[in-house]
Parts: sequence; structure tokens; C-alpha cells
Amino acid sequence: MTKDITGHAIVAAVDGSESARHAALWAAVEASHRHLPLRIVNAVKVPAVPYSGRTVEQRYIDVLVHDGRDLVAGIKADITEIHPDLEVHSDVVLADSVATLVAESGSAAMLVLGSSGLGGFSGMLAGSTAVALVAHGHCPVAVIRSRTPDGVPPAGGPVVVGVDGSDASEAAVELAFEEASLRGADLVAVHTWTEYASDSAYAYARQFVQDWDAIEAKQREMLAERLAGWQEKYPDVIVRRIVTRDRPVSALLEQSANAQLLVVGSRGHGGFTGMLLGSTSQALIYHATCPLIVARPAH
Repeated sequence: MTKDITGHAIVAAVDGSESARHAALWAAVEASHRHLPLRIVNAVKVPAVPYSGRTVEQRYIDVLVHDGRDLVAGIKADITEIHPDLEVHSDVVLADSVATLVAESGSAAMLVLGSSGLGGFSGMLAGSTAVALVAHGHCPVAVIRSRTPDGVPPAGGPVVVGVDGSDASEAAVELAFEEASLRGADLVAVHTWTEYASDSAYAYARQFVQDWDAIEAKQREMLAERLAGWQEKYPDVIVRRIVTRDRPVSALLEQSANAQLLVVGSRGHGGFTGMLLGSTSQALIYHATCPLIVARPAH
């Protein structure tokens, strides 16, 4: 189960990059869907002066803060024009970006980041900030690669979710159903039941397993059981189940190619092993072409 987000805000991290602006616009749509306030945060890390023994002058810090306030005010104005009824707050913080966002995640409904950045949130393209937040944050983390200038997801695309039966996967399934219902979108639930590195490795394994059809049938049954309760709670959501012999990253990237959202758990087992800081989650942070949300189980 995901944590109760009633009354919490969607938090968008901005740094002056176009990617972060798109992420903030996407976050505004998300907040509007959920009837939650939006909080725009810019973290200003005061640079050190190497080898000089000097401290940064206060005037320079004042310029950084002034620029940060101009940045968030501009984005806030753009969002308010598009969503006049949305409650929007903003803040400029003199602190490290990751530490700031981890602290924000304690009371946020969701953290939203751009897929690449500069300034206070540099390194997003490589996924370092997102990976750190997935590892240490306390709420779902969304990484946005916008396909449209205004950050609005493409109309008609489904929500795709990875399912493996772990607690984090259960949180992802819950969140994915919520998102699909809010967006009026179909849901594609993906479960992979092998993780062989190559087709030849799979062919070798077939020598020792006689009834692959029975294994696949059992995996389909497991997926149906994992979805049943949520389908009853969200009868408006049309669900398509995908059970496939494939690597998790490949299957999810393929199914999400035309999706408006991809949702996965922060860690898993079976087909989605090691998602806390593992290869699947990191690969999706790097390569997912649609907005990605990494969900966390409630503690």
C-alpha cells in the first residue's frame, strides 16, 4: 500500500533547465488531477572556493537567491495561468539538492524531477539524483521526459505498471490504478517470468524444465490474483495483462513506448529483482521515454 497522501503536496524540483520546467508543468497536471497543492522548490547550493581559503561573499549568495526566486516566480506564473484554481507554493532553499528533496519527501505526496538538469539539480540525465531519491526518499518519485512543450502527457496512451508480487510492486499497482482512473486511461500490467541473459541461456534451461506451459499458466494466475482486488476497487479502469518470457527492462520499455506513464516499484523480487538501486530501476530512469514513477511501499 502507498502512504496516505491526503492533504500532502506534489513537489516539483526546478533548476532553470527546460527539462525541470516541463517536469513542473507535468507536476501541476498531477496535482490538479489529485486536487492537491503544488510546491515548487529550487535548491541553491553555495559553491565552495577551492584552495583559496576564502568564503563566498554574501553578495554572491544574495544573487543566487534572487535568481532562484525569479525562477520559481516565473514557473509559478506559467502554471497559475494554465491552472488558475490550483494552489501553488514556492520556496528557494540554500542547501544541497538531494538532501533538500529527501527532506521534502517526508511530507510530499510525490516528488517530480526533470530527466536532465543544471545548477542545483545537476546530474539528472545520468539519474544520480533520481536514484538517490528512490533509495532514500519517503514518497513516490517521478522522472519526466516530456513529449510535449506544456508537459501534458500524450492523449490516449495507457498507464503501464510492472508487477512481480513484492510489497513495492503492490504499491506500484495501487498507484498505477489510481493514475489510470484519474486520467481515464487503460492500464497495462506487465509481468515477466524469466530473466535469462540470452535466448541461448533460455534454450539451455529448457532441457531441465519439462512443463513451461504450466509455469506460464501459474504466472498468469499470480498476476490475476495481484490485480483482482484493485480491479474491484477501480471498475472504471480497463486492464490488459501481459505475461511474457522476457527481461523486465525490455518488456517494460516495449509496452511503455506509446504510454503516457510507466509505474514500477522501488525494489522487487523475481522478474524485477534489485529495484532499490538495481539494474531494472536504473535502466528505466535512464531510458524510459515516457514519464516514470517509482513507487515505495508504506512503512
